[in-house]
Amino acid sequence: MIIAVDGPTASGKGTIAKALAEHFSLPFLDTGLLYRAVGFQLLLNGGNPDVAEDALKACAFPEDVLNNPALRDEAIGGLASKVSVHPEVRAALNKRQVDFAHQIGGALLDGRDIGTVIAPDADVKLYITASADVRAERRFREMKSRALDVDFETILADIQARDERDSGRVTAPLKPADDAIEIDTSNMSVQAAIESAVSAVDSKLAVGRDGRHQL
Repeated sequence: MIIAVDGPTASGKGTIAKALAEHFSLPFLDTGLLYRAVGFQLLLNGGNPDVAEDALKACAFPEDVLNNPALRDEAIGGLASKVSVHPEVRAALNKRQVDFAHQIGGALLDGRDIGTVIAPDADVKLYITASADVRAERRFREMKSRALDVDFETILADIQARDERDSGRVTAPLKPADDAIEIDTSNMSVQAAIESAVSAVDSKLAVGRDGRHQL
């Protein structure tokens, strides 16, 4: 069984994806980390995220970079969004994701183009979303809890810029798959969002049919 979980930044998709992977006992890959690793390596290389050649060189990051907590920094997330617009970068990382998705026994992947590009044959496709204001507030609280000096308006502007880049890129834009189940977490607690996702997967598997649903 393959489960694809897509959605914009701070929508809750990462938390939901991890919970689903544990619930259904599936190997889990946060594909966003791959792009963050490219952004981090590009920073170390002194490259320009807007230059495709620099971004492609950064795809040769060492495996241990994926365990670096610095990948969760907001600045690295911004670089990840910038390097991900380059078709060359997406092509370099795609095989790794496709192979993971189609391993024996199935898998769960979360990202921005899993249901549309990486695993369009996924058994279940979820699209997790929330309003930009809600997502900015979540990110603001998270960063404040880490004693970081941030302001809400800056975070909101960054999220809106990322949304525009992710949805506007020519290659693999962020969008729901035609048969994705959409879950808006704007007014949900973490537990309610997880329960909604588990229920959606169970329902999809039980019904065994395609079709776009709205929750």
